[in-house]
Amino acid sequence: MEKPALVIMAAGMGSRYGGLKQIDPLGPNGEMILDYSIHDALLAGFGKVVFVIKREMEELFHQKIGSRFSERLEVAYAFQEMEDLPGGFLPPEGRQRPWGTGHAVYAARKAVSGPFSVINADDFLGRDSFLQLGDFFRKGCTGEALAMVGFPLCHTLSGSGGVSRGVCQAEKGFLRAIVERGDIRRDCSGVISWAGPENRLPLPDKTPVSMNVWALHSDLFSWMEADLAQWLEEGAGDPMKREYFLPAFIDRMISAGKVSVALLETRSKWYGVTYQADREQMAQTLAAFYQEGRYPALR
Repeated sequence: MEKPALVIMAAGMGSRYGGLKQIDPLGPNGEMILDYSIHDALLAGFGKVVFVIKREMEELFHQKIGSRFSERLEVAYAFQEMEDLPGGFLPPEGRQRPWGTGHAVYAARKAVSGPFSVINADDFLGRDSFLQLGDFFRKGCTGEALAMVGFPLCHTLSGSGGVSRGVCQAEKGFLRAIVERGDIRRDCSGVISWAGPENRLPLPDKTPVSMNVWALHSDLFSWMEADLAQWLEEGAGDPMKREYFLPAFIDRMISAGKVSVALLETRSKWYGVTYQADREQMAQTLAAFYQEGRYPALR
């Protein structure tokens, strides 16, 4: 089997966190969350890692991360640049915000060939999530047969504020739709809800959500280029803030009947650092994993 690549989206600005959480040493031995993801991906059979970053971050990433893994797997860098758009489109003057997760994957199109997974740099996903991806790839992944690791909504919240999630509808183990919902939080009565157009709307605790953990194939890029061009042409929303979301692209491909997306269930629990206040809890969790022997020192 062709070893899959792991595409890590790490170009985000971390505005709510207040810094570059991608390289924040949160583990007991100075590990970054990226260290755990790459460690687990290697155990699951991945053979390459592609960091999607800003061009000015290349030297920093190479020194702190890439150089340490280059003897164990192939390391490449892709740059999410504002001007990297299809069809002659140009970014609006004055825009500083990255174009979003879909554009981050589009930026990696020249660095991957064949099967690949996508994850966020600041998400701890757990070993079983990568094992599920590796097992799916061994069974066969094409441009039309994809997969997503889903997490129960109740396991993906932050106690520090609202979060955005791709809320999924599934049937017989396959995604039927995925819709981005914002400002999801649990209130004092224990109810999870999101900020609807007029008031807050409830969501069941076990609702499967996307944390951008995908099993994809490079054959998708031709469809993504056409879809991104159409999205730019439509131009809906604030030109300074609108984002091209990866789950929204996949949802459009499902609706058009172009792809099927298996929903993979994992025994792992998600941990993340959306806000600076989440940092201490993450550090305590990683320290516990080390003390329990679940992970060795990775630094």
